[in-house]
Amino acid sequence: MRFIYADNAATTRLSDTALKAMLPYLREEYGNASTLYKLGRSAHNAVASARRTFADGIQAIPAEIFFTSGGTESDNWAIKGTAHRLARLGKRHIVTDNIEHHAVLNSVSALAREGFEITYVKADADGVVPPQAIRAAIRPDTALVSVMFANNELGTIQPVAEIGRICHDAGVLFHCDAVQAAGILPINVQAMNIDLLSISAHKFHGAKGVGVLYARRGCAPEVYVDGGEQEYHHRAGTENVAGIVGAAAAFAEALGEREHKAARLAQMRDEIQAGLLKIPEAVVNGANAARLPGTLNMSFSGVDGQSLIFALDSNGIAASSGSACASGSISPSHVLLALGLPYSLAHGSLRISLGRYNTSGEVNTVIQTVTRVITEMRA
Repeated sequence: MRFIYADNAATTRLSDTALKAMLPYLREEYGNASTLYKLGRSAHNAVASARRTFADGIQAIPAEIFFTSGGTESDNWAIKGTAHRLARLGKRHIVTDNIEHHAVLNSVSALAREGFEITYVKADADGVVPPQAIRAAIRPDTALVSVMFANNELGTIQPVAEIGRICHDAGVLFHCDAVQAAGILPINVQAMNIDLLSISAHKFHGAKGVGVLYARRGCAPEVYVDGGEQEYHHRAGTENVAGIVGAAAAFAEALGEREHKAARLAQMRDEIQAGLLKIPEAVVNGANAARLPGTLNMSFSGVDGQSLIFALDSNGIAASSGSACASGSISPSHVLLALGLPYSLAHGSLRISLGRYNTSGEVNTVIQTVTRVITEMRA
């Protein structure tokens, strides 16, 4: 049985380019980047080079790039660190939306328990956050607005530049979770008025455990981890040199292939979408919005999402569902419910997310297998 990996929004395979870049720093060049001798200086220089790669890729400067353990830490640090810093100025209000990743939603929930006030802007029926609703939510005591670049379940691309302009005009900081977008969509933090941006390496064929937080000069959140003087005295801890180097190599590679890859993945996604829409009572979630080129989210009436994923796995396809299993109970995706989908459709969702290593030859196999599995489940 041929295995097809169609869950690239969850994680991606480490690229050969990234692995090759990492290997020397796991063996020969194993120095601590904070030491002064030659081995340490080599590691320090490698981290500095990686910092420049990320800065150049999003139109920032190296001093605005901070390395973290991943997108979740970057989100937590950006949101909590900014809120705590600006609370001293009397700003204790945060604006976000109801379809964010849980790294954002749970961060603002934690702030709410501390007494911060949170406004949740509602996304529309296609999973897009209305900029005018963000404008209406901003108050004189608003410290931060946090809206993702592209939704992790739907792939819907948010009007980031317009939201950034609204925040800039209002004098409010703007944080953007770009974990799903980095390496796939063009990002210009200057033109888009983004003050804080989160990135995770394993979404674009880097290693797990490496992230980036961009913080515009003068906008860095307060110190997140106490200890040494790493990351410009803002985040203590010995640098993950090999992971950082691999992340930069993967990011540069992703930027170089971005346009060609986007066109290829969009064509494959559209072919799969057209094929699966032939299944009775199938709907595409976020169909009327601009979407990431490789992401497709569909719902099928009368189908249990978790059972669908297990059945596809048994048939050689790795994909995901909006359903999540927690404490023995299955709950539909908060994103799909926020779109107004009835429970039955939100509960029967399937996300297919394509990446670099997917081929056009897999398209028909995906269509045929999903169609057959759903037909059998409904029988």
